[in-house]
Amino acid sequence: MRKLLLATTAIAFALSSAIPAFAEFNDRNIRISNGINADHPVGNGIKAMQTCLDEKSGGKLKITAFWGGALGGDLQATQALRSGVQEGVVTSSSPLVGIIPALGVFDLPFLFATPQEAYQVLDGKFGDMMNEKLEAAGLVNLAYWENGFRNLSNSVRPVTKWEDFEGMKVRVMQNNIFLDTFQNLGANATPMAFGEVFSALETNAIDAQENPYVTIDTSKFFEVQKYITETNHAYTPFLLLFSKAIFDTYTPEEQAALRECAVVGRDEERKVIQELNKTSLEKIKAAGLEVNVLSAEEQARIREKSMVVYEKHKAEIGAEVVDAIIAELAAIRK
Repeated sequence: MRKLLLATTAIAFALSSAIPAFAEFNDRNIRISNGINADHPVGNGIKAMQTCLDEKSGGKLKITAFWGGALGGDLQATQALRSGVQEGVVTSSSPLVGIIPALGVFDLPFLFATPQEAYQVLDGKFGDMMNEKLEAAGLVNLAYWENGFRNLSNSVRPVTKWEDFEGMKVRVMQNNIFLDTFQNLGANATPMAFGEVFSALETNAIDAQENPYVTIDTSKFFEVQKYITETNHAYTPFLLLFSKAIFDTYTPEEQAALRECAVVGRDEERKVIQELNKTSLEKIKAAGLEVNVLSAEEQARIREKSMVVYEKHKAEIGAEVVDAIIAELAAIRK
């Protein structure tokens, strides 16, 4: 009888240990705000992240995504995270510079030459350093997702070298680093609301604009432009931020699942956005635009000439931040 009892206990223990430890997970509704629409690659990332969370939590951790700024703009949503009244947001780094000035480092011109360079930096020690600064501001960055490289389109001439920017009237975001970047290139940098860009290009009020290929495609800028150059002059990441106040109330298992699944979502989102960029570029070419790429040598030359912009904004970003990213990139490029 005693042997039977021991055997039964052993079998029960073996079975219980084989069952996923969902007891460490609570039923949670995780609200994640986005400024973009559900058909953006971020949507693919959120779906992949949810599938991962379902597997790890037994369906207890559920994401509710709010698209198109339904919970407010990126800055407003981020402040809600800091106050502990909302769980998450997917936001570009640029709107948050007022909260964490160090994020301005990602606005610096010609910082990354390729997506792979950006991934190495963001997913490595430098990304960890930035995450510490975010935590100090009440934000947990679960992973760096992709917003993508910005490229130049214009109606004046092919741009293949520094000198080709001279005198070109280029629409830029209302961002001091972007303004200084294009003025330093010799262009006439013109801040303008995004909604006004198409008509301004159509009427030749401006000559050029800069955006990722997907935006150039979906906004149909190719209808009122003749040339496009793969300048890769700016790469701003998306950050999947979580409220530290709320995150700290989660169990260690819940926290680990969110971090791991955010990386699964990151990888899917990056893959989809890269594929979509290729598709958009093909549509732009099919529309008849002349497309060219800045050579690696010319990009390096322009980067060197753009160092004055780095120096001008170094103090506000943080000298240690600018020096750290330049050192890391130099090591990658050896």
